[in-house]
Amino acid sequence: MLLLLYALSVRTQQWRHGYELMKETGLQSGTLYPLLMRMSEQGLVEAEWREPERPGRPARHAYRLTAAGVTLAREVAPAAGAFAPEFIRA
Repeated sequence: MLLLLYALSVRTQQWRHGYELMKETGLQSGTLYPLLMRMSEQGLVEAEWREPERPGRPARHAYRLTAAGVTLAREVAPAAGAFAPEFIRA
């Protein structure tokens, strides 16, 4: 969860797609999506359906931290950053 929290905290106001977060964090979908759902239930992440950017593509969920998620991310930033791969920290 710390790795995902860190990745989302890099750009707190930007909506992020799960596939992008998978590539950034290295988390597999079976780990990432349950974490996102749990964090959403805890009020740390908000999710919304986004219309496709190109015709013929499916709608997708997008995620970003809530105010509570940003607060938590700031509190655990040193620990979360330690788990982050170098390309996320750069």
